[in-house]
Amino acid sequence: MKPLSMACALALGLAFAATAPAVLAQPAQAATSAPAAAPAAPQLHAAMRSLWHGHIVATRDYALAVHAGNQVGEKKAADAVVANAKQISNAVAGFYGKDAGAGLLKLLAGHWGGVKALTDTTKAGDKAGEQKAMTDLAGNATAIAKFLAGANPNWSEATLQGALMMHVNDHKTQLDEMMSNAPEAEQAKSWAGMQQHMNMIADVLTGGIAKQFPNKAH
Repeated sequence: MKPLSMACALALGLAFAATAPAVLAQPAQAATSAPAAAPAAPQLHAAMRSLWHGHIVATRDYALAVHAGNQVGEKKAADAVVANAKQISNAVAGFYGKDAGAGLLKLLAGHWGGVKALTDTTKAGDKAGEQKAMTDLAGNATAIAKFLAGANPNWSEATLQGALMMHVNDHKTQLDEMMSNAPEAEQAKSWAGMQQHMNMIADVLTGGIAKQFPNKAH
């Protein structure tokens, strides 16, 4: 399992670096600012940021479609999330075999399933459904953190779990504001914060990979 973390990061970057959408547009200027120190592996750093931004853009597109009652848009966005997950798992499988790819796909599917359920139940005003979705997402965050920390000694399971739960809470905040028609400025502020948090997670992952595999990361 140890080389799998590098597979995830490098394969994800390779899979999406050329195809990730230009998602760093307004209103997220804070999220696009360069880090204080130059990254150890700038190409991987940029690819990982693009990958994680692609995830939040696709899930946000799904939420926007659900809010608008746009079933065609819902399907398009959901298909995009699933396609991205399959691309990630196929890239990992190409390096380390089908079992590694299948394991990662299962984790990604669990996260998306939770986000989708949270979106649908928030729109419907189903509080019990929302709570179940949050519980499922918390369990998934713990599983992902354990998976990554077990593969790279530079990553702390507790730190990763906290960062991933921050991401889950960003989803919750975004959905609550969107479905309640909160002021646009309020939603824009939360969206910028969500992007900034994605950068933080991507940077932690990239930094750990650069330390563990300095030659390959460069």
